[in-house]
Amino acid sequence: MDERNGGMKRFARLVNGAIGALGLATAVSAPAADLRIGIIGLDGSHCIQVARRLNNPEEKEHVPGAKVVGAFKGGSPDVPNSWSRVEGFTQEISEKYGVRIYASMDELARDVDAVLILSIDGRKHLAEAKAVIAHRRPFFIDKPMAGSVRDALEIFRLAREKGVPCFSASSHRMGPEFEKLKKAKIGELRHVVSSGPATFEPSVPDFFWYGIHSVEMVYAFLGTGCRTVTRTHTDHTDVLTGVWSDGRVGTVIGHRNTSREFLVSLYGSEKKADGPHPPAFQTLLQEFLKMVRTGVPPVSAGETIEILTFMEAADESKRRGGMPVALTEVLQASRR
Repeated sequence: MDERNGGMKRFARLVNGAIGALGLATAVSAPAADLRIGIIGLDGSHCIQVARRLNNPEEKEHVPGAKVVGAFKGGSPDVPNSWSRVEGFTQEISEKYGVRIYASMDELARDVDAVLILSIDGRKHLAEAKAVIAHRRPFFIDKPMAGSVRDALEIFRLAREKGVPCFSASSHRMGPEFEKLKKAKIGELRHVVSSGPATFEPSVPDFFWYGIHSVEMVYAFLGTGCRTVTRTHTDHTDVLTGVWSDGRVGTVIGHRNTSREFLVSLYGSEKKADGPHPPAFQTLLQEFLKMVRTGVPPVSAGETIEILTFMEAADESKRRGGMPVALTEVLQASRR
């Protein structure tokens, strides 16, 4: 336990040195009526998932207390999956859900109570977050938090300076199936195996595109404290093995051309538990609105930084032919 705590404290000190001591941000005062929500990034289907649940009271998974009132299109010209879809989603969210399309992020952030940054390209997130932080609006960033550990550190630093609550998370780490697995009686948790699709996008780091869902599931169960990552890479499959400071192990299996299902297995000292981890947008939105009102994010900055560091360490392990890479090495390089 001492070794685990020592590893966690070393990593936390590095994070704190980059963004300042981690503390709770102050919630932004909101009116008694529905919160006015803005969206930045209409190049992915999540913008429709959000508008459907917030703006349609007849929706089965309707989340009361907020409404999407405005959006900024965004989009990445060098990512086909982005530019080819942004106009279609823009038309749908405007015509079907009555959302106003803004010409600039600055105007949007000025007119709303809180913002969901949903653009699918993590490289855009730092600039998008700056526009929101300038108006002191609470915000959520859809996975990944940023296109690099360095950018994520800067987002959290700027948000902390202005007292702006924010977080990033995969919706796969929330919801009924996740809670059911968390309550499984398996003894002391020793190993988590998370698997799912991990398609790549040439413009962004490998697991920052889609494999992050499975990485987040490992952290949802093991928490922070990973020491090293080793990656085995083939054309069709990646296996990332993280060793935690106390000897626990987290394994991420990413598939590119086979199964699309997300699965997780928990290995305990007494039993094993398995289950799917489907997305839970309803729960994610409930957690977002709770953060807007309380200032308390459901996922800490420290954990999000470690998740991104884990993925960058995995890329470095790939470059080194599958050698183990220490997370502290990657984080230190990102602070320069």
